[in-house]
Amino acid sequence: MGLDMSIELLTLVMFGSLLVLLMAGLPLAFVTGGLACVFLFVLGDARALNIVPSRIFPLMTNYQLSAIPLFIFMASMLERAGIINDMFDVIYKVLGGLKGGLAAATIIASTVLAAMVGVIGAAVVTMGIIALPAMLKRGYDTKIAMGSIMAGGTLGILIPPSILAIIYAVVAEQSVGELFIGAVIPGLMLSGMYIIYVVVRSYINPVLGPPIPVDERISNREKMRLLGKMSAPIALIVIVLGVIFSGVATPVEAAGIGTFGAFIVAAIHNKLDWPTVREACLTTLKASAMVIWIMFGATIFVGLYVLEGGQQFVQETMQGAGLGPWGILIVMQILLVVLGMFLDWVGILLLCVPIFVPIIKALGAAAFGFDDPNDLVLWFGVLYLVNMQMSFLSPPFGYALFYLRGVAPPSIPMTDIFKAALPFLFLQIVGLVICMLFPWVVTWLPNIVYG
Repeated sequence: MGLDMSIELLTLVMFGSLLVLLMAGLPLAFVTGGLACVFLFVLGDARALNIVPSRIFPLMTNYQLSAIPLFIFMASMLERAGIINDMFDVIYKVLGGLKGGLAAATIIASTVLAAMVGVIGAAVVTMGIIALPAMLKRGYDTKIAMGSIMAGGTLGILIPPSILAIIYAVVAEQSVGELFIGAVIPGLMLSGMYIIYVVVRSYINPVLGPPIPVDERISNREKMRLLGKMSAPIALIVIVLGVIFSGVATPVEAAGIGTFGAFIVAAIHNKLDWPTVREACLTTLKASAMVIWIMFGATIFVGLYVLEGGQQFVQETMQGAGLGPWGILIVMQILLVVLGMFLDWVGILLLCVPIFVPIIKALGAAAFGFDDPNDLVLWFGVLYLVNMQMSFLSPPFGYALFYLRGVAPPSIPMTDIFKAALPFLFLQIVGLVICMLFPWVVTWLPNIVYG
């Protein structure tokens, strides 16, 4: 038999060694998987090693997860076809005459982009390359310009088809479609809050976001012509989300339709050639492999921790602290944001969700004022996604800040990027509080669609 270790000590050793190795700069996938195997040998016997295949096989054969490579491929095809440049160009010319119009255009473009690309880094980097120079050239305040790019970029986590939502639904054993629909209103609400913020601030102080000069503006007829150029990719988004929301197709089937549609859109824009497809395939392969490997490692790690009684321990500790259901929920959310400063999103999801969701279920729907336990899990799922958005923006280690650093002019100091994120981070906290206090913001749409 293996070593006998108290659960308190085990928690300290497992998560301590995880943090130490991550800080040493080792990749998350191999750290979690490797540590899990080491602890299996130390704690268990030969039979305990069976946990490895028993945790990995259900993932390998999970039908829902096949949506991930398809959505990533669809996004990279659209990106390679130059759709995103065109889209920003159109929205920018249509809204350029407003004060703060370019920042609003950036957020709207990011919102549409979020509906095409379920991955954060892509949106922040792309908008940073396209929109930032355009805004700085027009004399925009750097903080408003960078803040709108980072905040808009993080919408990819919430607005479907979000890859994070797919993985969350698989881990929490929940319907992907429901989570997608539940995240729509909170996602659009946050997007609206960002736009109102930049436009209002630019109207109060026009120096922050001047409108584009009159001679660069275009006539209404030109605007209609430009919008016509965007009809193919917009139609694609509408079809993909439409078939999911109407229940005609599962998210996986919708991803297949989207991938096929991406080929057609690329062909319409004369970009369908072998290098484009090859590049898109490589991007997809790299991104999917990273996600799946992290999933393998982290599920074994958490599986072992739960097997040793970790979940019981976390639950009893939280309840023993006398926090009450809302207290426990708030502590969980603070933990998620703190972890978001150190770990990447797939890792946080796989380390926390398997432990948190059962605790939330055990507290019961009634504790949070729900009649239906399904609504409770859905609501927690959307709160989780909003928390992940916050962790991407929170200094000092938020991922969005560093994605932008990579493409921003060297003359802009890192402290300015931090300051640019803060007002938008505050708006996200307001959005989170609204979702917590008024759960119908999350549950209303899914209840209509799924009855």
